[in-house]
Amino acid sequence: MTRSRDALGRPLPDGHPDAVAPVPEQALPPEQALDLAQALLDEGRAFFAHEVLEAVWKASPAQERDYWQGLAQLCVGVTHLQRGNVEGAVTLLRRGASHLSGRLAAWGTAEAARLAGGDLTVPLLRLRDSAAPPP
Repeated sequence: MTRSRDALGRPLPDGHPDAVAPVPEQALPPEQALDLAQALLDEGRAFFAHEVLEAVWKASPAQERDYWQGLAQLCVGVTHLQRGNVEGAVTLLRRGASHLSGRLAAWGTAEAARLAGGDLTVPLLRLRDSAAPPP
């Protein structure tokens, strides 16, 4: 059974009024996962975007895992920042970027540097700023 969580993914007691709808626990098809993860990011629910992408990462063939892991870790980086953990955000944005290439890798690296430099605004992550997901 899925645990109740707030919009930032923090656990809540069952029935708490701040609980938000959970996301599917099973891996979605890649395009559907990207669409749902982006919608969740746009709503400020980066933790849940991470959950969607992590399910795909863990269900993907070995040659696709770096891509999905990188996306999931970028979302965790945003989650850490939303929760006020700048050090965790910088670490996860860098780690996520190391699994990616192109614009998303550059985005993760630049956002980590910006946060480390003291600009603590929550970054806008656009998952489709790079090539389509692996086949």
